[in-house]
Amino acid sequence: MKKKALLLFSGGQDSTTCLFWAINKYGKENVSTVGFLYGQKHSLEIEVAKNICKDLQIEHEIIDLSVISTLSKNALTDHEMKIEMKNGLPTTFVPGRNLMFLSFAAAIAYQKEITDIIIGVSQADFSGYPDCREDFILSMEKTLRYAMEFDFNIITPLMGLDKKQGWQLSDELGAFELIKEKTLTCYNGIIGKGCGECPSCELRNKGLEQYIAKN
Repeated sequence: MKKKALLLFSGGQDSTTCLFWAINKYGKENVSTVGFLYGQKHSLEIEVAKNICKDLQIEHEIIDLSVISTLSKNALTDHEMKIEMKNGLPTTFVPGRNLMFLSFAAAIAYQKEITDIIIGVSQADFSGYPDCREDFILSMEKTLRYAMEFDFNIITPLMGLDKKQGWQLSDELGAFELIKEKTLTCYNGIIGKGCGECPSCELRNKGLEQYIAKN
């Protein structure tokens, strides 16, 4: 019997690449997804994620973690805050976000007897978030195992890939056009190419240009 996997899914470039990776590895019938409402400005991502899962016939659950938006000031939940560097981190960093996301995902996975939890973080080409680094993921995996006495595996298909390599992987998985046109990565909530100005768009579009130039 094939193993099952639970994917943290936002409808962005990285998590959608991971979705196709998971379908390829586990089979569509063995993949389910979870998304989080955390007071994000670009809440359109909730609809984008739902639509992608509906089109692919993948189970998708949404958890309301709006309390996150009350815990700190950051540019993803505060409409007035500028996107800039502050104290060595971009203001788009949401303290505790991946910590909470993985904890809730693990609780869901535990109930479903799913050991494999997939998250689309990368430390090769990212915005400097400490909760996207491999040492955090390894620590979190161990913590969740201790907390629930369950053999969780936190799987990070993109951990060592930059954005150019991410685009290459999406192409190899047959998901290039869908990810290019229908995902939402932009901090300003614009689907596809995005605003072209925010840090997330700059990373995404630079990687795309590099991948296209290579081919």
